[in-house]
Amino acid sequence: MKTKLRITLAAAAAVFLYAACTGGSADSTAAKPAESTNAATTPDYHGFESAAKWGEHIVAISGCNDCHTPKKMGPKGPEMDMSLMLSGHPSQMPPPPVDLKEAQAKGIAVTQDLTAWVGAWGTTYAVNLTPDSTGLGGWKEDQFIKALREGKWMGLDNTRPIMPPMPWEAFKNFSDDEIKAVFAYLQSIPPVHNVVPQADLAPPPPAPAPAK
Repeated sequence: MKTKLRITLAAAAAVFLYAACTGGSADSTAAKPAESTNAATTPDYHGFESAAKWGEHIVAISGCNDCHTPKKMGPKGPEMDMSLMLSGHPSQMPPPPVDLKEAQAKGIAVTQDLTAWVGAWGTTYAVNLTPDSTGLGGWKEDQFIKALREGKWMGLDNTRPIMPPMPWEAFKNFSDDEIKAVFAYLQSIPPVHNVVPQADLAPPPPAPAPAK
């Protein structure tokens, strides 16, 4: 009987020492990989509570409102009309009164309300970025990524390039996560129904004559 008791006590002591050396019970040891897995799959929004909030920050510091939000006259001059935030060039606004031939000859670019631009390429308008059907409402995330990565109009293959003054060459340097965050934000803002005019592109200049 004493021999059995000694064996039982020795076994209990061995279990206790094993648990102490491994930092806890078998259950807590098994829980550690799960905790690591959860930490690895937690989204990283760089200090923001969601992808949309991170995207809002990126849009603000990238100056997107400068061209894509119409302006109104305030007490200190033109200011952004946030009731039309990111809705692009207003459909009812006439095109800029600029001589396109003069712009082509002099290489100048002028703007009206900062939502319409004229230059050697023709006349282009800031597009509607809100989630309305006249804006990005029907877009897929991969379209938005292609538009910024490759400068493709509507984010589609076999379409014209995105024209000036849209600085997609700079925005293509965003990471995939940053572009996805911007798209998430643009899908979360109030939709504004606004049919932006189509770009009026100038014909390309003639090819130079071959050298003789």
